[in-house]
Amino acid sequence: MDQPSLGSFLKSRRARLDPAHFGYSAARRRTPGLRREEVAQRANISPTWYTWLEQGRGGAPSADVLARIASALMLTEAEREHLYILGLGCSPDLRYRGVEDIPMHLQRTLDALPFSPALIRTPTWDVVAWNRAATLLLTDYTKIPKSERNILRFLFCDHRIRAAQEDWDRVARFVVASLRADSTRAGARAEVAALVEELSCTSTEFATLWRCDDVAKEGDGTKRIRHSELGVLELEFSAFAVEGRPDLSMIVYNAANEDTAGRIAAFIAGQDMAAASSSS
Repeated sequence: MDQPSLGSFLKSRRARLDPAHFGYSAARRRTPGLRREEVAQRANISPTWYTWLEQGRGGAPSADVLARIASALMLTEAEREHLYILGLGCSPDLRYRGVEDIPMHLQRTLDALPFSPALIRTPTWDVVAWNRAATLLLTDYTKIPKSERNILRFLFCDHRIRAAQEDWDRVARFVVASLRADSTRAGARAEVAALVEELSCTSTEFATLWRCDDVAKEGDGTKRIRHSELGVLELEFSAFAVEGRPDLSMIVYNAANEDTAGRIAAFIAGQDMAAASSSS
């Protein structure tokens, strides 16, 4: 499976633009989207130079050229950032080293959220820490080998977790786009290559989404999951950067309404009572 490149990203973004939107004729086009010379015209750069960029020739572009191309292609904020990383490379001090463990204060932060599933993940979307609410409502990560605690593997290879997603297609597309952006931003493109190759071989759906070259930033959102005992839960999620640890992100899920909040609180209280009874 090909790894991300500036040329492939430019080509995929160009193909998504409607020529008519920019006043160009849509007639006699062999491929969808704008032509290379049309993007070059909009960016006020040489058509030959732009063609070389898509073909991986001509050396590294300047920041100014990338800025003009980003505007010409009408890139989103996440796509613009991704373009700069692909075109200019990571900053010299950004080297992904992997995560062996997390500080205890981060685990205590997770544990302080009794009714909100929370976890910490890496830029390659490996889960490295979680709280009890996550175990009870999402997945019992202790039963999964450390090397397999990856959200992409769960979504594409675990039928139980896939079935729990009320809108699997939307979730899968978003997670794949976030993985691309996160791993590139963290300088973990080499580390994610093996995961991409593995999932591309086991899931045609992943392979298709990865070829789309989409990028996204994880922030706030909502999701609905089916719990085996509680039924459908409506959750809000927020992602936070961990201060001083650019290799880690914290995701916290909160009940999106009073009904979900009440059912979660009652369920966890019942689990706590059962655990206390069994240990007495």
